[in-house]
Amino acid sequence: MSYNQRRSARHAEIAGSTPGRAIIDIGSNTVRLVVYGGTMRAPTVLLNEKVTAKLGREIASTGKLADEAIALALRGLKRFALLLTDLGISDVETVATAAVRDAANGPEFVAQLQGLGLSPRVLSGEEEALLSAHGVIGAFPDARGIVADLGGGSLELVRVARGQTDSASTLPLGTLRLPDYRKGGRAEMKKALDKAIRAGGWDLSAQSPAQNGALYLVGGTWRAMAVYAMTQRGYPLSDPHGYELPASAALALADSLAISESDALKGRERISSMRAEKLPDAAVLLEALLIRLAPEKVVFSSWGLREGLLYDSLPAHSRSQDPLLAGVAVFSSNRGSPPTLATRMAAWTLDAAPARDHGSERLRLAATMLALAAMQIEPNIRLPQAINWALHKRWVGIDGKGRAMLAAAISANGNQLALPAEVRALASPEALEEAVRWGLALRLARRLGAQSRRSLEVSRLVVEDGALVLRLAQSHAALFGQPTEKDLRLLAGRLGVGWRCEIVPEIDV
Repeated sequence: MSYNQRRSARHAEIAGSTPGRAIIDIGSNTVRLVVYGGTMRAPTVLLNEKVTAKLGREIASTGKLADEAIALALRGLKRFALLLTDLGISDVETVATAAVRDAANGPEFVAQLQGLGLSPRVLSGEEEALLSAHGVIGAFPDARGIVADLGGGSLELVRVARGQTDSASTLPLGTLRLPDYRKGGRAEMKKALDKAIRAGGWDLSAQSPAQNGALYLVGGTWRAMAVYAMTQRGYPLSDPHGYELPASAALALADSLAISESDALKGRERISSMRAEKLPDAAVLLEALLIRLAPEKVVFSSWGLREGLLYDSLPAHSRSQDPLLAGVAVFSSNRGSPPTLATRMAAWTLDAAPARDHGSERLRLAATMLALAAMQIEPNIRLPQAINWALHKRWVGIDGKGRAMLAAAISANGNQLALPAEVRALASPEALEEAVRWGLALRLARRLGAQSRRSLEVSRLVVEDGALVLRLAQSHAALFGQPTEKDLRLLAGRLGVGWRCEIVPEIDV
C-alpha cells in the first residue's frame, strides 16, 4: 500500500467512514443489517437496511414462522451476506429474537441461516432484555428506572440503576400479538394487558414515582409515538432519541393515540404505515405500563439491543467513556478540530468562561470541539450547518437544553449573537447566556494566535479584581491587535466586567 493509500485509509478510519462492525438483527417484524464505523462507544451508522418480513405474524395462531415470511427474510439475508463480503467486514454478529425463539420451525430457519455463512445466536428472553437495557445504559450512563423494549413478538422489561441491571423478564406482548387483546374493546384490552403485566411480576404502583425512576421506551413503535408527540407539540428537534415527557403528559399522549384511527395516522410525516397500524394498540399498552410502573417520566431511546451488543463488547475503560465526547471527538476530528486542540482551548478559556449553573465542563468541551470544526466550513453556510449539527445530529448523552447550549456557543464563536428561535425554545435565557460566553471566549482564544499552540502557551486569560485580564508575554505583545481588543471587549461586556491587557516578561507555567 502506498503512502497516499495508507493516509487515505487512516483518514477514513478517523472519520468513522471505514466499516468496522456489522450486526444482523432478526426480529419478529423486521430483519435488519446495520454497519457501524468510528468509535464503538458512540458509533457512526454507515448502513442501515431492513426487510419487513414479519416473521412472527403467525406464531400466535400456528406456532410457526410463515413460509412467505421465511422466503422474504432469506432473500434479504442473502443480500446482507453478499454486502458484508464485498465490504470486507468480518466482525459480524447475527442475533434472532422472539419469533425465531418461539417458533416450532425456528431451528430449521437457523440452519438455513448457517447455510448462508451466518452464525446466528438465538437470544433468550432474558438475554434480549439485558441487551436492550445495556443499550440504554450506554446512551444514558445515569439511567435509573425500567427499560421497556417493545418488539414484534415480545415486551422486555428490566430494571436499571447505577450502570447495573436487575429483574429482566420477557412478556408475550409484542406488537404482532397485541391485536389478540383488542377483541373486547379498549377498556377490556387495557384490563387484559394490565393483568399480563402484573402476572409477569411488574407492579410498582404502590411506590412513589421518585422511587421508580424513569420509564425508558425502546423500539420502533415507541419512537414513532415520540415523533407523533414531538410534531403535536411543535418541538424544534427532529431526533426522538432522548425525548422526555412527564408521566402525566405521557399518559395523555397514550390516551389520545389509543382512540385514534390507524388510517389517520398513516398520513403523518415520518410515521410509516406499519408503525401507524400499531400505534393505537401500543398506546393502550403504554397506558397499562404507566399505571403499573408509576414512573416519574418517560424517556424515548433509539439505543437498544443492537447498541447493547456493541456496548457489551467494549473493554471496561471504553464503556466508561462519555458517549457525547466520544462521538463529538470522532466527528470533529474529521473536520479539522482534533480533541487535543479543543482541550487546550477549553483549558485556556476556563477561568473566564467556565461551566457554571447551567452547563457542565463535558458540554463546554463538546461545544469547543464542534465550534472549532465549524470554522472549517465555508463562511456563507457555516453557521446554519453547524447549528444543525448541534440540534439535529444524533448525539447521545445530551438533552434538548444541552443541544441548545452547543448551538449558542457555536453561534457566539461565529460572532452571531442573535440566536434562532428554535434554540431559544429549548433553554432558558440564563443557560444560553452562559453558552454564549463559552463561544466568545473561544473566539478570542482561536483568533489571538490563529489557533497556534504557541499563542496559548505565552498568554493567559483570567478574571481578576473585577476585570477580564489578558496577559501576554513580551515576546508576543504584537498579538494584541485590533481584532483581539475587540474580542476581549465583547467578552468582558457579556461578563459585566472591565478589561485590560497586560504585557509581562514571561508567562508562568
